[in-house]
Amino acid sequence: MIFIRLFFTFWHENGVETVIKNQFFMRKVFLLSVTLCLFILSNAQSKSTHSSSYQSALGVKFWDGAGISFKHFFQGNNAGEFIGFFWNRGFRLTGLYEIHGDFADAQGLKWYVGPGAHVGFYDYYDNHNNHIDGTYIGIDGVLGLDYKFKGAPINISIDWQPSFEFGDYVGFSHYGGLGIRYTF
Repeated sequence: MIFIRLFFTFWHENGVETVIKNQFFMRKVFLLSVTLCLFILSNAQSKSTHSSSYQSALGVKFWDGAGISFKHFFQGNNAGEFIGFFWNRGFRLTGLYEIHGDFADAQGLKWYVGPGAHVGFYDYYDNHNNHIDGTYIGIDGVLGLDYKFKGAPINISIDWQPSFEFGDYVGFSHYGGLGIRYTF
């Protein structure tokens, strides 16, 4: 629990108050993450090891912070991806609907594009010394590449996620990153 408390501490001049204010939120996120992982692992079947496709994947995504990423194909080339992203400004939960397409000469490599939405919980000071503290919602898009290694239950992706956030002191931004996931 100490690791999670440090993970959710937002580094600014009143960091101790932020930890105390967010303890209830931290417990909810921790319990939800543990429950989701246990459910996924208990139902996982590693049938994707010997093929260049997969049904679901769980892993991490890196860029200007780190996130937990879960991707699941609903049918055909339509997938949903959920990302819990943590960095020094707060926490952001993003849901994306992705449409995947194949490259003719590259087995295992796919492109993807799609819309999404997010909710962010922030506590930081911007470049103009404005204190940004609160919950914000926004719309997202995604454009990326996804590769599944044949013979190994590993998937990597790289993408760009432009977004528009509603509220004071926010607007257009972009995220994305390099994802590494275990497939099942």
